[in-house]
Order: sequence, then structure tokens, then C-alpha cells
Amino acid sequence: MFISRIMLKKVSCRNDGFWQMFDNEYALHQAVWDLFADRPDRERDFIYRMDATGKLPVIYAVSRRRPVNAGGSWDVEIKEYDPQITADMRLGFSVRVNPTVKRDGKRHDVVMDAKHKIRSGAVSDENKKALAEIVTKACVDWLKERSAKNGFDVLAARADGYRQSRFGKKKGGVPIRYSTVDLTGVLQVRDGQSFKNMLFEGFGPEKGFGCGLMLVRKI
Repeated sequence: MFISRIMLKKVSCRNDGFWQMFDNEYALHQAVWDLFADRPDRERDFIYRMDATGKLPVIYAVSRRRPVNAGGSWDVEIKEYDPQITADMRLGFSVRVNPTVKRDGKRHDVVMDAKHKIRSGAVSDENKKALAEIVTKACVDWLKERSAKNGFDVLAARADGYRQSRFGKKKGGVPIRYSTVDLTGVLQVRDGQSFKNMLFEGFGPEKGFGCGLMLVRKI
């Protein structure tokens, strides 16, 4: 496996034509896929996260193959990735996720579901909290419910940066909608192999749009 940090070259930033290619959010995600698509029918075998330095995108990716910078627009730093994970290890973590729950036969993000419960009266007045607290609890609970099968326990966590995305692959097409939130905190490894598999394969849905890559560090 490989882990990469991918940044725009300064010369690319000065090229107006380059930025015209990124006229919507989908185009930027497609540019990431192009780094790993060595053939048209290639299935996704990587996970990634898109952040920013100033206004410029910075991409972190874990992949089975090295990214190929065919157009030369990116600076790519690549390292082999084989983290040594053992049970009971404590790690700091950061992961961008698309947390969803099922209600009325449909998938809803946990933030909108929490708002729905407030509006419907499922949450009593005396137990209502500030929205930020509700968002954090809903998202952290979602994380904890899925942690055991991925080989870890959550010791502490917080949720920030809730964001809704909506864009189309082409004009007039059905728009893609999903939400994201950034979860950070401390975890303890329960099963080293399961946890390592998750680091390689990603956590939760919408991995094709930059969700699920968990970055960890020793503490």
C-alpha cells in the first residue's frame, strides 16, 4: 500500500485554463480519480481526503497503486504505507465521514435526523441542547456504533465542519447530494488486523467523494 500527499504545483495555480477545468466540485473529485485511473474501466482501489492550504487543494490518499501525475499539474509525495498496529495501542485520529441513518425506508444524515427529532418533539424541551452539542453527540454515537467491527474503541471524539454538498456530473442530470463532518479524537485499537484493514479500505459511505480515510498518529 501507498500513502500520498498531492498538492498543486505553483505553475498550475497561475494557469487560468487549469482552473477553468474545475468549474464545479465534481470536476475536482474527478481530477483525483484521474491520478489513479490507468484505464477507463478501473474500479476504485484507493481512498482519499481533500483539504486545503489557503485556497489550494491538498489531497491525502491511501492506495494499492502509485498515483500517476500524467498531466504534470501536481506535486506528489509518495511513501510505502504499512503501519504497525497492535491491540491496546492508543492513537489520535482524524476522519471525514458521511454519517447516515435509516428512517422511513430512506437514508438521512445524522444531523438532519437530529433536527427532525427536535421538530417532531422526540426530544423533550428540558433535554434540548445547543445544535453544536446535538451534532457532536449524533456523529460520535454514529462513530461508536461502527467502531467495534472496524477494530477499535472510541475514547474521546468531537465533530466539526458539518457541510452539505450538492453538484451534478453534467448539466440537467440528477444532482449528487451528501453531507460530511470531520471527526477527531483518541481511539484504542481492539483488533489490530481489522483496524489495519479499515485504514486501507476506509470507514463509512461515500468513499468515492473523499470520505472514509482515517489519518492516525501515536500519542
